[in-house]
Amino acid sequence: MDKDRLTGKIKDVAGKIERKVGEATGQKDMEAEGAARQVEGKTQETWGKVKDKARDVIEDVKDKGRSRLPRTEDEVDDEELIDSDEDVA
Repeated sequence: MDKDRLTGKIKDVAGKIERKVGEATGQKDMEAEGAARQVEGKTQETWGKVKDKARDVIEDVKDKGRSRLPRTEDEVDDEELIDSDEDVA
């Protein structure tokens, strides 16, 4: 998990608390600051999710590329044998 996801979630929750306290006490400045912190936190959390997804996609592409390449000479020989058997049949 990307650190931005966790940091963003913490900011979101802290902002929500600050906003609620501002609402309860009638402090409009605190309420506005809390709302701004919430937006910042949600944005940062979303950015972390995007980075995690990008890493997953890159890993999937790498894994698929590896699975298409022969890893040893024996595997290449085995594939040639399989191909030649199909031609005979």
